Amino acid sequence: MSVTETNPNLNIENMEGLTGHDTEAAVEHEAKESHEITLFAEPVFHIGSFPVTNSLITSWVAVFFIILLSLVIRKKTKRIPSAFQSIVEIVVEGALDMMDLVTNDREKSKKAFPIVFTIFVFVLVNNWLGLVPGIGSVSFDGHHIFRGGTADLNTTLALGIFAVVGANIFGVMSVGLWEYFNKFINIKALLEIPKKVFKEPTIILVNPITFFVGLIEIISEVAKIASLSFRLFGNVFAGEVLLSSISAMVAWGVPLPFMFLEVIVGVIQALIFAVLTLVYFTIASTSHDSEHAHA
Repeated sequence: MSVTETNPNLNIENMEGLTGHDTEAAVEHEAKESHEITLFAEPVFHIGSFPVTNSLITSWVAVFFIILLSLVIRKKTKRIPSAFQSIVEIVVEGALDMMDLVTNDREKSKKAFPIVFTIFVFVLVNNWLGLVPGIGSVSFDGHHIFRGGTADLNTTLALGIFAVVGANIFGVMSVGLWEYFNKFINIKALLEIPKKVFKEPTIILVNPITFFVGLIEIISEVAKIASLSFRLFGNVFAGEVLLSSISAMVAWGVPLPFMFLEVIVGVIQALIFAVLTLVYFTIASTSHDSEHAHA
């Protein structure tokens, strides 16, 4: 395999006149110097035919940290709470109180809490890992070993799919399969037409529209995935590119305010993702008849 085949992006004009060992040295030097931030995650190694990307490695680090933290919290949980346990209880109680503002039901908040709070912590840890010195700059075999998990569209897309699919499963468990199915394909509205057409003639116009609106809800579910994933990816990736650009221009002092800003942005984006997930869970757990009655 030729040098240009292994590195198609290299500047061929700069290597004119070089042969043998000089060409190989030039290729190696340019490969190291010209590495740029890519929109896509880079594979670091393969497990069989499965590529392990740098963002996937960072996500594994985040999962390991969350598991370790949960084990520590469980081990330190006592009947008489310590200072650490008291802080954890304050955080959990505060999260439940915030969820109650959306659900208006503590029982529903408790049911959704494990998923919503875990998503919040996972997104937050990944957002902050992208700001740790070394993430995105440590390289191995010409590849960056680490990249912020939420700076990869694959990760945010998976989170969006998980949140929306989880909300739909939660809705089925809350209102029943038949009732939830009719939120999208409203067969009940069509079956009511021959029964009520003589008492309510307007049902001939209203119920077909209701059926059509249900079909639009299917499109909205797909839109939710795109909204969640692209919003998180765009904000996190743009922040990392901004920090890299500023650091390249001025390495000392100047990037610090922007890094502090990205810490706050990481919290806000994790909170937005978790709250939107909770909103989807709450909407899914509300029966179609209740929505119409409330309207």
